[in-house]
Amino acid sequence: MALDTPPLRPLWDIFCRVVDNLGDIGVCWRLARQLAAEYPVRVRLWVDAPEVLAPLLPAFDPALERQEIEGVRIARWQSPLVFEQVADVVIEAFACDPPAGYLAAMADRPRPPCWVNLEYLSAEPWVAGCHGLASPHRRLPLVKFFCFPGLVPGTGGLLREQDLLTRRDAFLAQEGPRRFLMELGLDRAPDTLQVSLFCYDTAPVADLLAAWREHPASLLCLVPPGKPLAAVQKLLGGGGPWQVGPARLVPIPFLPQSRFDELLWSCDLNFVRGEDSFVRALWAARPLVWNLYPQEEAAHGAKLEAFLDWYEAPAPMAAFWRAWNGLEGNLQATWPGFHAALPALQDKACDRSARLGSENDLLTTLVKFCESRV
Repeated sequence: MALDTPPLRPLWDIFCRVVDNLGDIGVCWRLARQLAAEYPVRVRLWVDAPEVLAPLLPAFDPALERQEIEGVRIARWQSPLVFEQVADVVIEAFACDPPAGYLAAMADRPRPPCWVNLEYLSAEPWVAGCHGLASPHRRLPLVKFFCFPGLVPGTGGLLREQDLLTRRDAFLAQEGPRRFLMELGLDRAPDTLQVSLFCYDTAPVADLLAAWREHPASLLCLVPPGKPLAAVQKLLGGGGPWQVGPARLVPIPFLPQSRFDELLWSCDLNFVRGEDSFVRALWAARPLVWNLYPQEEAAHGAKLEAFLDWYEAPAPMAAFWRAWNGLEGNLQATWPGFHAALPALQDKACDRSARLGSENDLLTTLVKFCESRV
């Protein structure tokens, strides 16, 4: 007697158009990898600039049209798009719009896929009211739903692997920060503040270095390649390391996504940018400084203020963040107060990480939402 063929697992397609360099693909790869690891589904990631994924994922070969890594089928998003089947769940990241031919195939299915636009993260009050809203397509018999990541109940939550916080705590308990520095060929003296610097090229790095030059506290700053390192090199020349008063700045190699958390866990203060590194810094439970993607007419200011309100940020933190994002204030003048507040901010970071950890993560929210629509 022939055995029954088991039904195929549901297929999820994630579409990613790279706009903000590492940010868009960073979020999409993290989502795809977690989905494949934690749920009984098939996952396909379509990306229009696969070369941007390569530094984050050393096993990935951007020259190949298709390949499978960690249970995710990664395919080049090209025109026309060649696909064997339409997925049961279609995630478009940040309103990137799947190709017209793919949308037509979605509409031809007897039961259309669950179609979700994964939006940008914000703590603004309107987000909870927009999360889950439906938007019928203007021509096709399709409905797109909006998923807004967020920090409060009623939103989509944040990306968080099931074992993330356990791995973080084990890393810290097993002298992970010391071993991480040793692998980089570095060490730090006692009472030295260890900082990671990840920012856009609009960040006032010159003012930050001036503040460190004048402040008496010992500091070790780890500077990754890309825009942060380019900014430091432009100001200080050469390839580093550099000594700026009591602050030592050291270039470090590009870290794949799987090791970026270890950098954040190892530092006492993390400067982060955009969305992906910002969320990971929240899970690191360390004091952080967020460099938001700058928008016209300083529209990013409302997003910054909304997060500061949710965080219940002390005045020194709020003042430094505003100055770092070019909104108001003098960065050099705000650094001493921010530095003095770091012990209290460490407690605050642990509290906020624990609060977020008690809520549903983004993928759990997405899966529950889509289950009844597949």
